[in-house]
Amino acid sequence: MKRLFSSFSAPKRLKFFACYYLKKSTFSTSSSAVVLLSGGADSATTLAVAVRDGFEVYALSFDYGQRHRQELLCARRIAECFRCREHRIAQIDLRVFGGSALTNSDLAVPKDRQDRASVIPVTYVPARNTIFLSYALSYAEVIGASDIFIGANAVDYSGYPDCRPLYFQIFEQLASVGTKAGVEQGIKYKIHTPLLHLSKAEIIQLGIRLGVDYGMTHSCYDPGEEGKPCGRCDACCIRQEAFKKLGFVRDPALERFHEN
Repeated sequence: MKRLFSSFSAPKRLKFFACYYLKKSTFSTSSSAVVLLSGGADSATTLAVAVRDGFEVYALSFDYGQRHRQELLCARRIAECFRCREHRIAQIDLRVFGGSALTNSDLAVPKDRQDRASVIPVTYVPARNTIFLSYALSYAEVIGASDIFIGANAVDYSGYPDCRPLYFQIFEQLASVGTKAGVEQGIKYKIHTPLLHLSKAEIIQLGIRLGVDYGMTHSCYDPGEEGKPCGRCDACCIRQEAFKKLGFVRDPALERFHEN
């Protein structure tokens, strides 16, 4: 298994692998779903799961005043690759509140943290998933969908409170009682969290099987020039550890910056 994954370390081979699976797959699109798409590894894998499960995907990304736009560029490419029915980018400016290193440039992004599960870091954006899911719920009600996908993870994460199972269970209940479709038509909204209990390595394995090219994704909180991942923030470290475990020479997102 290790040898198999090692052979896909180059971006061109990953891209070929992705295209192969996309061409081989024939999915019915009997229902629609809104998929939150940040441009990172988890959201790309989640989108691929929604496609696998036969949903016609309406992808939703956010320009919320984050430190960089690299992830949005990746989100566009991923949405195109998986032939989403629509891909919308909602404009929100969470910089008016700040409170996070991702929305306040005066706060430094933590680097080289050894115990990532001990304290919720300053990269936590207050109530971000609640805001994003509320937008997704509005989008879903407009297009007549009752399924929403989010790439949250409760295993390899930084301790964020809105990435935990109980949070999604409660939001799912809220969605069904707080919408016209829920009250008048009895629609029961489903918040899909297919990656919730998977390790990062398991997520990547799943994504490769479903045709995700991880060279197209971006997870870094604090990229350098031209979007190069810093390699030291929580997001980078978690990714690097997972790819190394699977036998990759390096994170595929770094391949385009690698100098031979």
